[in-house]
Amino acid sequence: MNQHIVQNVGELPTYGFGPRSGPWWGAMGFITLEGMGFAVAVGAYLYLYAVNPTWPIGAPPPDLWPGSLATALYLLSVIPNQYTNRVAHRQDLRKVRACLIVMSLIGIVLLVLRGFEFAHLNTRWDNSAYGSIVWLILGLHTTHLATDLADTVVLTVLMFTSHAKPRRFSDVTDNVFYWNFVVLAWLPLYVLLDWVPRL
Repeated sequence: MNQHIVQNVGELPTYGFGPRSGPWWGAMGFITLEGMGFAVAVGAYLYLYAVNPTWPIGAPPPDLWPGSLATALYLLSVIPNQYTNRVAHRQDLRKVRACLIVMSLIGIVLLVLRGFEFAHLNTRWDNSAYGSIVWLILGLHTTHLATDLADTVVLTVLMFTSHAKPRRFSDVTDNVFYWNFVVLAWLPLYVLLDWVPRL
């Protein structure tokens, strides 16, 4: 039996960036599922808001300072996040290491601020339908924040070991992509949780 080699692909790279990377498509699927989860939770919040004559139910609105401070930090984090993307594409290991440390610290600070946000919601999760939906929405976003922080910390550690292979730079850009989703998802939630109760 004769074998005909159509094309030798041995010289092609074993990794890629963005849509040329399998993990990027996995992240896209993950983001789509999570986005639907947020949409359902926001729909439930808006339904409860529409059918109740007073909102919030049996509680004052959340204190503004924790959510507002976190929102400012989320927006500022886009700058080092995009720089991380740039140096990862250039495969500049030294700068990627520094950027990942910065992003890890930002994630830790935001997680601490999230604790203050929960403490200043001015309602318990079991106090009313309002309390339940607010805690649910904030809890959902906290899960995404913690997931990205864990991924960033793991990537940071890997980049300081022998696992800092060229394909890891693609993983860093996927992490950057997911962080953008975490930030973009938070902005409408901030308005919903902190400002809608004040309307």
